[in-house]
Amino acid sequence: MIEQFVLGLGAWGWIILGFVLLILEIAVPGIFFLWIGIAALLVGLMAILPGAVGFVWQFQVIAFLMLAVASVLVGRRVMATAGGASDLPFLNRRAEQLVGQVTTLGEPIIDGHGRVKLGDTMWRVTGPELPAGTRVRVTATRDETTLVVDSIAAGEG
Repeated sequence: MIEQFVLGLGAWGWIILGFVLLILEIAVPGIFFLWIGIAALLVGLMAILPGAVGFVWQFQVIAFLMLAVASVLVGRRVMATAGGASDLPFLNRRAEQLVGQVTTLGEPIIDGHGRVKLGDTMWRVTGPELPAGTRVRVTATRDETTLVVDSIAAGEG
């Protein structure tokens, strides 16, 4: 029964499946259904061409699977190189945006740990032992919640 259904659809079944997958890509973005939809369209086009009489449904399924894997691999490679350099490289990496900032310690750094206010946020800092009120520069980030600071000389910064 399934074989009769598949044979009844023929090439148009693959073309319809391809368009359904392309529409699904619009509804559920993620650039995955696109490549599988393209594979289905290619199998439909191969099946509709003159001389495709011997293109039995089993071979169509195998061709679809091979084309789907190939198109996903090619698509991943294309999408990886298409991104290019971002104009906002530190977007969503707030701590890294603060490297180079100069501020005043709100609390002393004792045993290598202290706190500083930058913008509207209190940040944990690590660095050399320094009293509160010392001007410091953010030199690096330890993780997304801790800044590494170093004191700056009077008149610098």
